[in-house]
Amino acid sequence: MPNIVGAHLMFERKGDVLLGLRPPDALFGANVWHVPAGHVERESVRACAVREAGEELGVAVAESDLELVHTVHLLDADGAVPRLGLFFRVHQWEGEPRVMEPDRCVQWQWWPLRDLPDPTVEYTVAALEGIAQGWPYTDMGWPR
Repeated sequence: MPNIVGAHLMFERKGDVLLGLRPPDALFGANVWHVPAGHVERESVRACAVREAGEELGVAVAESDLELVHTVHLLDADGAVPRLGLFFRVHQWEGEPRVMEPDRCVQWQWWPLRDLPDPTVEYTVAALEGIAQGWPYTDMGWPR
């Protein structure tokens, strides 16, 4: 079975991480906080991350400023399509994050890594914890 691949962006500023609040009518994660992210289309994962930064946040990011820092392999439920999430630390960017797609995110806010809002997408919390611990990989939902 193929996997859905997602590019996730970890923007950090003074120990805080940027999270977006999903709208109440979102198909995934309604009223839940999440890092900027998107599904890879017919493009590289890095190209997807750069595209999503522009589309979702209105900021410019160069592929060379992305560092792969964590991978999450997720199975949400029996019968669900598995998801592979690649998390990239963004070392620098141009512009200030702003809401560009209100149907996907209603607010961007900086949060302390050690005090994330509740609720935050579960696999995002796991990835941010993994990054803080220096772990390269997390899997979730797979039968043991």
